[in-house]
Amino acid sequence: EMMKEVNANFPRVQEFINKPVPVNAPATERLREAVAGQVKQLCVYDEKMQDALVVHFMCYHKMRVRFLTHFYAFLFFESWEQDLFNKRFVRDHLRYADEIQCAAARVVAAIRDRARRRDPTGNPNGDFDSFHIRRGDFQYKATRLEADQIYENTKDELQEKATVFVATDHQGKPFFKPLADHYDLVFLSDFKEELKDVNTNYLGMIDQLVASRGRVFFGCFHSTFSGFIYRMRGYHSQKEKVEGWDQGV
Repeated sequence: EMMKEVNANFPRVQEFINKPVPVNAPATERLREAVAGQVKQLCVYDEKMQDALVVHFMCYHKMRVRFLTHFYAFLFFESWEQDLFNKRFVRDHLRYADEIQCAAARVVAAIRDRARRRDPTGNPNGDFDSFHIRRGDFQYKATRLEADQIYENTKDELQEKATVFVATDHQGKPFFKPLADHYDLVFLSDFKEELKDVNTNYLGMIDQLVASRGRVFFGCFHSTFSGFIYRMRGYHSQKEKVEGWDQGV
């Protein structure tokens, strides 16, 4: 019944930009936000599914069926208390291991020290900004912007000569010259001392953790890698009470 009500006036994503629905709003309002611009039919977790030994989520490219997204993008709880419980459970118990967290913390400390030394008066806290720039095998070709376009799209939010950390799968630094002409760019590869003896399989996760600590962060649209960085930034904002935390932005 709720879905019929939602479909009668199907919501657009734009309705909720900088206007998130309160976590304890009525179920129909929360459902409108959850399905905005994408889902018009629900798969209800009923008694049959609860009794099943296995629940299979199909992935079949010929049917354009793919299940690659964050848990909060496909789970909806009618009870807002249950919704919060599950999201907090994931936040508190499903996280990167301590070795990965500590390695990222060493890199963040080194970047902040670099930023502080470059501008001890204007930047005593060593704030830095961050990007995730995906250039490899990403299926969404439209997101592969050239560096000069990335600069034009983001320059109004960044300070000239600021220290900027770039999480990327692109190996060639010449690509980033249009950004390096304006910012003090740093990459994970610049912190070999902080990462010595760290398993190289952890580097992507460390990239995420470091990028999540940027003052301003620009991610890659459609990327679940960027999506997790945004989620961690949300965790940080709540804990540290940064500007906009009480509005969920």
